[in-house]
Amino acid sequence: MSFPVSTLIADCLASGKGARLTTRDVIGSGPRTIAGVLEKLEVKSKIEPVENLLDSSLTFDKYQLLFVSGMTSDLFAIQKITRNWKKNKENPVIIGGPAASEPVRVLRKSGADISVTGEGETTIHELFQTRLAKGLMPSFQELHRIRGIAYRIGSRVEINPFRPIQGKEVFGKFPPSTKRITDYSLYYAARVYVEILRGCSNFNRARIGPIGGACTFCETCTDGNLLDRYDCPKGIPPGCGYCSVPSLFGPPKSRPLNLILDEVSELFQKGVTRIVLSAPGFLDYGRELLVEPEPLTDPRTPEPNYEVLSQLLEKLTSLPKMREGNASIMIENIKAALVTDRAATLLGKYLGGTPVSVGFETGDPEHARLLGRPDTPSETLRAIKMLREVGLRPYVYFIHGLPGQTESTVDTTVRMIEKSAKLGASRIILYRFQSLPMSAFTDCPSGPPSAIDPESMRIYEAAKKVNQVQKEHMLGSVFKVVVAEQYERDIRYLVSYPLNHGPVVLIEGGKDLIKKVVPIEVTDIASERIVFGRIN
Repeated sequence: MSFPVSTLIADCLASGKGARLTTRDVIGSGPRTIAGVLEKLEVKSKIEPVENLLDSSLTFDKYQLLFVSGMTSDLFAIQKITRNWKKNKENPVIIGGPAASEPVRVLRKSGADISVTGEGETTIHELFQTRLAKGLMPSFQELHRIRGIAYRIGSRVEINPFRPIQGKEVFGKFPPSTKRITDYSLYYAARVYVEILRGCSNFNRARIGPIGGACTFCETCTDGNLLDRYDCPKGIPPGCGYCSVPSLFGPPKSRPLNLILDEVSELFQKGVTRIVLSAPGFLDYGRELLVEPEPLTDPRTPEPNYEVLSQLLEKLTSLPKMREGNASIMIENIKAALVTDRAATLLGKYLGGTPVSVGFETGDPEHARLLGRPDTPSETLRAIKMLREVGLRPYVYFIHGLPGQTESTVDTTVRMIEKSAKLGASRIILYRFQSLPMSAFTDCPSGPPSAIDPESMRIYEAAKKVNQVQKEHMLGSVFKVVVAEQYERDIRYLVSYPLNHGPVVLIEGGKDLIKKVVPIEVTDIASERIVFGRIN
């Protein structure tokens, strides 16, 4: 059954106040997931990046519904788009993505009508069994029976019970859209995220903060059996204190290999060149199969499912576009505790030359334990060394302003940043702590900017120093890039992105090079994020 509405999906992810400055070449999986559900329902849809929608020349005339996907840090952009829509239309606005995990705030601040928290496929499908299918706001009676949503009724916000975690069958029932990838102007050069796994195996708990401070140190979450780890006697949310993934999505569930292979193949056929296999922890892929029917709530045991990981990477790297050398497959996050010799060798075999992100967050072992981290600083250092030795480029994540940060933890963190660089870290990525809803630190204030906090500034300066040295090492290096577009600030140059990820590369050349993969040599360093190159 098809529905006579046209739906606009606004991609606000990582846009902040409405402009992607450092993530212009990133296409997340969330908006395509929404589009996939709508395609299943035979609902017409189009994805528009936030910057396009804030262009005054665009209108909403041909759409009857607006879906908005964003993070909590994107609330300003979500608010602007919703208000623009509401100026001339009474049709509903539905908010999804991480921003929806704080439903009262996001609905009141933005003026949107409905928010979808957590996994959204089944919830969206049920919403289309209401008046929403006609572009109208559903009645209270219709909304009241749908789990996983919040909605505005006059001046108040109603919050329905959370939807239970969906089973793996959701992946086959609602595959993400590949057709809508060309809605993004830079789809051919962007890092396109393909979800391979949902949920996280770290069911440790934070032991500090207003919520985590209730911990009695019973150690059930670290030493108990898999079922016992699931619930905390004190109600502390699972996972690292600064993360809400286990609360929102539960333990890991892996997408079937054939669905991932089909999606990547179709994206390559559409012209995509760079794929990121998206997962909170890549080495969790297929690991739940080793403990079924129990939930995978242990971030350390069992070891990775080497057979399944090998099958996944073998199939993907054997695709024609990969064999020709005109595309790349990358991964993102891995847990250091799961980086065994065998795991490192497997990753090096299929993903050599690509980056891999390893969370460090704090260099202090006791601080890491109190945060609920799944691994120790020494394990992270060992993982960095092993990954570098097999030919990968470790990107190492730290967070400043965390609850529990002291002069002592900063001393150790600075030393760990320096040790990470010596052992092979290609880049240090530093974030400021942001309090997230549904995490153990939801009641903690976000960390202050490093510019006004002396201890955080020490971490910032240490990371900056390492990155400057690493950038200088790039001079003379040769690698392939995807040519994306003309450089707005100086039309003599073209913006290009490394096939295997890295800084923006500016090269001289004509527009006929756009969409092509070419080898370049780095000739100069322009800034922390930009280098100059010439076609080699």
